[in-house]
Amino acid sequence: MGNALVAGQKNKMKFSVALQTDMYQNLIKNTLQDPDRAKRFVASISSAVAVNPQLQECSAGSILAGALLGESLNLSPSPQLGQFYLVPYKVQLKDSNGNKLWATDDKGNKLKDERGKWIPITESRAQFQVGYRGMIQLALRTGQYKKLNVIEIKEGELKHFDPLNEEISCILIDDFEKREAAPTVGYYAMFEYLNGFRKAIYWSKEKMISHADRYSPAFKRADYEKYITGEYDKKDEWMYSSFWYKDFDMMAKKTMLRQILSKWGVLSTDIQKVIMHDEHGVLMEGKEMVVDDLDVMPEPVASVTMESINEAEFEDVGGSVNLEDL
Repeated sequence: MGNALVAGQKNKMKFSVALQTDMYQNLIKNTLQDPDRAKRFVASISSAVAVNPQLQECSAGSILAGALLGESLNLSPSPQLGQFYLVPYKVQLKDSNGNKLWATDDKGNKLKDERGKWIPITESRAQFQVGYRGMIQLALRTGQYKKLNVIEIKEGELKHFDPLNEEISCILIDDFEKREAAPTVGYYAMFEYLNGFRKAIYWSKEKMISHADRYSPAFKRADYEKYITGEYDKKDEWMYSSFWYKDFDMMAKKTMLRQILSKWGVLSTDIQKVIMHDEHGVLMEGKEMVVDDLDVMPEPVASVTMESINEAEFEDVGGSVNLEDL
């Protein structure tokens, strides 16, 4: 394998090691100010990375950028809480002139994979992604909501939904295990303000699949059918990195919350930040891909992180990395 590929893979600092350097420690302390908060932040993000082998392969700078964005929203990175996630993805590296880097042999000839495509030199990075429970937390903090709920509707439960009066009739399966195993046929979200104003929406799963297929370049209906049946080429596993494939119901519930809150809800500054800058990634083939259901392509998440970390540099792959370039 040529020197270019080796250069793209060497000198990657592990997150656990990078986090202990003076540069990282000072950045965290200066950003969070409170020593106790900084200590808790380090412990929580270290734990989240430790249990995720794919996340351990990501550049330390991108992990910290995403984690600090979540911390600025007072959300927990714990996978069990599901408030926000750090999602691994790959980006093709470029040289100082902006040219894409490809694996080469010792003579400088570009190497090809078994499908005849050039092999890109890539780096794994972590991407901030808010969970639907995080959306609920941000909404409840406004103090304006008396009720807020989002739920999957299982096969046989829905009797009727009246979109005019926004009234739903359901008989939920009372056995938890049976309900979990039952196929999902739709999604329901509602909120009620303290002043009595109420809003509710229902989408069938078919409508949700069509929505994801239309607005998320990271999701394709045909690929989803292959994924849920396991009938896809394992060599293309990276193509299914979006949570639309891994946890469709979770993404669907977040979509329902975004739909109802962005159109009729009280929006705090934090909720607006999440809605406007939610999930932007670059996948392995070098194409910019939205990994959630965004009607409008947002700015990269790293560009809206706290001002105190925008100018910081981290030594990761092949030299320094500015957070605005993550």
